[in-house]
Amino acid sequence: MKDLVLQLEQNHFLTDEEFKLLLEDESDEVLSFLNERAAYVSKRTYGNKVYIRGLIEFTNYCRNDCYYCGIRRSNCNTERYRLTDEQILDCCETGYKLGFRTFVLQGGEDGFFSDEKIVGIIKKIKEIYPDCAVTLSIGERTHDSYKAFFAAGADRYLLRHETADSEHYRRLHPGNLSLENRMQCLYDLKKIGYQVGCGFMVGSPYQTTESIIEDLKFAKELKPHMVGIGPFIPHSSTPFKDYKQGGLKLTLRLLSIIRLMLPNVLLPATTALGTIDSEGREKGILAGANVVMPNLSPKNVRKKYLLYDNKICTGDEAAECILCMKRRMQSMGYEVVVSRGDYKEINGE
Repeated sequence: MKDLVLQLEQNHFLTDEEFKLLLEDESDEVLSFLNERAAYVSKRTYGNKVYIRGLIEFTNYCRNDCYYCGIRRSNCNTERYRLTDEQILDCCETGYKLGFRTFVLQGGEDGFFSDEKIVGIIKKIKEIYPDCAVTLSIGERTHDSYKAFFAAGADRYLLRHETADSEHYRRLHPGNLSLENRMQCLYDLKKIGYQVGCGFMVGSPYQTTESIIEDLKFAKELKPHMVGIGPFIPHSSTPFKDYKQGGLKLTLRLLSIIRLMLPNVLLPATTALGTIDSEGREKGILAGANVVMPNLSPKNVRKKYLLYDNKICTGDEAAECILCMKRRMQSMGYEVVVSRGDYKEINGE
């Protein structure tokens, strides 16, 4: 099995059968070797640097009704909120002083935030913090919307595709949403010029090894600048409330596989990973990840933006969180850096 790991490191891809063998191998020895090679590749490209992104969850309204999501339209148990422009800028001010040079504006697909409003927010952030990157994670919009946000100064866009298996996609989403449109959005974003991030849940209901392989093949074809994966965690107010959460080992295995497949990708160790394991984010970094995204949202709204149950860091002050994060990364030989943390092109890729 170690030969497959080395083959993936060298060729950056495997056949479906080889991926299946690697994904379904449950030995700690192979996982350890996979993590070790992925960490080596990550350090070869980015050194021992861990990049921080300041996450600002600015609205938990959403027009969609995805079956796995805690802020789905049909969830009447969620207290809805929207941050004002001033509140968003206050988050940026706090973050900038703490060393954040990327702000991630994340929210549900909320029609209140029109293109004009989003453009205005981007321009204000860029005017005050021209040395910072702005990342958007606000779902499916039109091609013209994406162009307008990019022209206003947005640098990156995160849009998890959730699954590249069309049948699996239908079992996770209502009929008005389509995998084809979501994928088209990602290709549009990349063509416009964004640094683009895709991603998927690990261990989501009805997921198979074959559907994960489709995810890997799609990521290889798209060649994203970022890939965000994390374990599925059920939310008590969704149709999937009784489903088992995704596993730590498979998530770590996939982080390492993605690092070896896309050596220069920006790869977060997600909050969801830290939620299912107290050292999950640290283990993610040791498996090849190189990005963490502490929460800059106001404390009074953090418990309202729950995509899944038991989410961590819903109460910490941003300053406390980042100091803790720095200490934990330093203890492993990594350095949290003050930087935009842009994608690095290597060999023309």
